[in-house]
Amino acid sequence: MEKTTVLDLDSAISTPTSDSAEKKLRRDFRRKGISTALFSGLSYGFYTAFMTLAMSMGIWNVWYGEGSGLSLFATTYLLAAIGAALTDSSSAIWALGIAGVRGRLGDFTRSIRTRPGAIMIASAIIGGPLASTAYVVGLQMAGSIVVPISALCPAIGAVLARVIFKQELTARMMLGIAICFFASVLIGGTAGLDADASPTVMLGIFFGFLAALFWGIEGCVAGYGTSMIDPEIGITIRQVTSGLTNLILLVPIFGFIAGENGTAMVFQALADSQSMPYFIVAGLAAYGAFMFWYKGNAMCGAPLGMACNGTFSFWGPLCCWLVLGIAFGIAGWTMAPIAWVAAIIMVFGIFVIAMNPMDLFKKDNNQ
Repeated sequence: MEKTTVLDLDSAISTPTSDSAEKKLRRDFRRKGISTALFSGLSYGFYTAFMTLAMSMGIWNVWYGEGSGLSLFATTYLLAAIGAALTDSSSAIWALGIAGVRGRLGDFTRSIRTRPGAIMIASAIIGGPLASTAYVVGLQMAGSIVVPISALCPAIGAVLARVIFKQELTARMMLGIAICFFASVLIGGTAGLDADASPTVMLGIFFGFLAALFWGIEGCVAGYGTSMIDPEIGITIRQVTSGLTNLILLVPIFGFIAGENGTAMVFQALADSQSMPYFIVAGLAAYGAFMFWYKGNAMCGAPLGMACNGTFSFWGPLCCWLVLGIAFGIAGWTMAPIAWVAAIIMVFGIFVIAMNPMDLFKKDNNQ
């Protein structure tokens, strides 16, 4: 009888300790997931900054110059498509290289032939060539103020999910969407306050909205695919599809419309020693942005991961200001103070869409 009592006592002592260790492990894992997802937003900011920097030097200065002979269509759309193609292709090479080093190229080729792989390819076509090109056009026309505008993609994705997939749209989510759109209106209304603002700033903001729409559609379509494929492989499929579609389809089509040889211009850009190193850096940052986002989603949950990634509405303008404005002295990469406030408001709105922000301050007894 005494032996049984001792065993029961040991059990009573060890069980709470074991549970506490498990809860601590889960909390630490979740915190690491939040940090990873937040880092994806920062990576996205550097992707934006270095891609824009690359398109401001070397052969790009010639193309954007008055004596280039390129039409307005070419300088607006063809060059944006080439810039997006080079960045996404660089990102695809990084993804394939990392997968190869980790011995996962076989997983990549097998996943492409599956239904989730096909869904990832379809979403990449929407979010790659279309969204990326619109995003680059917006950046060239309006500067970093386009970044928080494009961050509307979670809000647009939530609306589209309701319309297309009949997913629930709660009062809290509608409040978050309203906050995001209020912030975007605030940003648009202050666009002309900066003395260095481009005269095409409002058209640039429109293309930022267009990028947000395409990325919102991509988020809806890719949801199923990313739930069935490892994030590392899913990102590789996404970046390879986006890079190839840009190079093989979008650039030649825009080149034909503009009366230019888009493929030859791609090779000219590849041979440019001034800009290509920055495209390579931008490609690595783009890979990190998507990889850390998907990995963070898996660790802390998709809603919280999406909200943390949405902080690029703040990190994007900050990175552009630091890299382009401060480090390289390029004018036009500052924002009015109220626009910075609006960017932070949009971050809050994204959190409201994704989750109840008060849950972050509650102690979860299940974790």
